[in-house]
This record gives sequence, structure tokens and C-alpha cells, in this order.
Amino acid sequence: MQVFDKVVDQVQSVGLPVVAVSLTAVPRANTPVLLMVHWHGFVHPQAPRLSQAGTPLRTPVSIPGSALQLSDTWRTMENLDDAMLQAAWQFGAWDLVREERRGCNTAGASEREALECRQAFAENPFDGPAEPLMLAEAPDREDLMHFGARVGYVRWQFHPVKNGLWSDSAGDDTLQADGSRKLPCPVVARPVVGTRLSQTRYRLGHSSRMVLL
Repeated sequence: MQVFDKVVDQVQSVGLPVVAVSLTAVPRANTPVLLMVHWHGFVHPQAPRLSQAGTPLRTPVSIPGSALQLSDTWRTMENLDDAMLQAAWQFGAWDLVREERRGCNTAGASEREALECRQAFAENPFDGPAEPLMLAEAPDREDLMHFGARVGYVRWQFHPVKNGLWSDSAGDDTLQADGSRKLPCPVVARPVVGTRLSQTRYRLGHSSRMVLL
């Protein structure tokens, strides 16, 4: 699964700094997965609101993220781990975080779990139709969200240095001048835990510098 190439395509198409990259999957082999790229940027709405005096108000709104459905074949969660590790490594991320979540339709699940599940599948219940959370190319997104609400889901996330916001403050000895790293990635995938809530953090960066507070 070529996560890195898909993100590069999005960066070249949109042309904005990237805040984060995330991937959400239902723990069932060969089901589609959702790749999300979260942008840093603002635009003015096409139809500005009017003030009480009738003056147009053009308050900037944040750029919607991009949600892409990937339908490549995969057999184990380690396959998806490896795809995200390769992408996070090449984009110079300090770490990659993997969260395993239970289904929010489970008895005793909180409202917060339900909200986080919806957000993990590129849906925000507080969104209005005029300002969507995501620009989606994901025809099965809603079905995947309902499936994940029943059986649980796994979500990965990293913050890139290359094409990201932290190129001047990364402090990472493993990075090249442009904030990237060359393959191969030395970090290997770990088996999933499968508990109610499990978080695995892959450390990718390294710094030998002294930080003065």
C-alpha cells in the first residue's frame, strides 16, 4: 500500500503545509482504508456574511482536509503499520502513533468514543454543509464508519517535517536538509494488541542536542 506516494500526490495538488497524516482501518483484511491529510491554511468563503451595518464580512475559514479511500490488498495490520512507518519515516516525522479502539456501539461506550469514531472516519457531527470537515474521495466512507462502530477500528497518525509546519524546529539528527529521510526505515511493525484501547508509539527521530529550558 503506497501511502507515501498518495500523500505526495496530495501535497503537489493542494500546495499547502501539512499538519498531520492519518490512516483509519477496520480490523478486517482487505477492507478499504481511509487516508486523511490535514492541511494548514485558510480561505475566504465565496459568499461572505453581512454585518449588522450590511458590510460584507469575509472571515477566513480553515482549509478542509482530504480523505481518500485506498482499496489496495492487505492481509494483516502489520501490513498497514509498515505502510505508515515507511511514509512517516520519509516525511521526517518524529514518531508514529497507532491507536486500537473498540466499537463505539459497545455497551458502556461514552459519547466521546462515539465522537472520536466519527472523526476518525472523516465525519464531524458539528459540521455544517457549507464548511465540510473533509474533501472526500471515499465512496465507502460511511459504511466503513458504521462497520468500525460495531467491530472497532485502528488509527495511525504522524506529523510530517517535510512539507509540514515544523521544518525549522524539528531538532532531529536523522533528517536531511529538506526534512525528509531516505529509505530503508529501520523501525519494524509490532503486533496489534486488540484491547479496549491500546496505544503504540513508534519512535522514529533522534536528537543528541541539549535543550535548555
